Amino acid sequence: MKRLKTVKLSNVLTYTALTIVLIFTAFPFYWMIASSLNRPETLFAFPPKLIPDFYFQNYIEMWHNPPGGVSWWRYIGNTVFIAGTTTILSVFNSSLAGFAFAKLKFPLRNKIFILLLGLLMIPGEMLLIPNYVILKNLHWLNTYQAMIIPWCASVFGIFLTRQFFKTIPNELWEAAQVDGCSIGRYFFAVAVPLAKPTLLTLALFVFLGSWNAFLWPLIVATDYAIMPLEVALNSFRGTEGTQWGLLTAASTMVTAPVLILFLIFQRQFIEGIARGAIKG
Repeated sequence: MKRLKTVKLSNVLTYTALTIVLIFTAFPFYWMIASSLNRPETLFAFPPKLIPDFYFQNYIEMWHNPPGGVSWWRYIGNTVFIAGTTTILSVFNSSLAGFAFAKLKFPLRNKIFILLLGLLMIPGEMLLIPNYVILKNLHWLNTYQAMIIPWCASVFGIFLTRQFFKTIPNELWEAAQVDGCSIGRYFFAVAVPLAKPTLLTLALFVFLGSWNAFLWPLIVATDYAIMPLEVALNSFRGTEGTQWGLLTAASTMVTAPVLILFLIFQRQFIEGIARGAIKG
């Protein structure tokens, strides 16, 4: 009986702590949605108005007055194209490199991999100016490739896929060689299907990162015709002030797809992390 009471108390404390964390995590999203549905005069009311006015005029005005005179469909298309292309290229290149570091033998393999991991210690802000200069010399500013090519491979992705590929028994490769299978065919026909959860996790990481990217697209894209959604949102901030009602409405529109995507694939996301990141 004492043990049962101890277990019940432990469960109560656990669920209480999780509930508190959930509230702190979800409240910013709720406040963004509530602000987008409040009238402009009540946005800064004190005490804050937690129950929105359900004032949908913010969404109507936001949709009919896109930044730069470019339709929201163009911004959405730009973001989907950039995020989708970046995800495909990053998953493909990272999985190839991860497989090579895990299964192929070549000189200085481990030293090169350690050097590659060292790149994770370099803050991304330090690379902004060198990367910008390179793209300027290539005449790639205000182009889609400027927002895609620098991110078509991921050090984290290489590490994640390498950790999974190291768990694949070498006997599979030996059996494939007996059947006359080449290394390329073994990679695509055997290794990749086994790594689907890990690759899906990497794809989610890259897609969400590309969808939410702001600083780099802001620097290399000044043409509204190729801007992604995150940069377009910045246009609601001007010298005369910030249009908070329109900004929160547009932010809700931008956040909803990725939030739904994560909720749909959260189980595969966690499974991929568990399989790839903590093994090898």
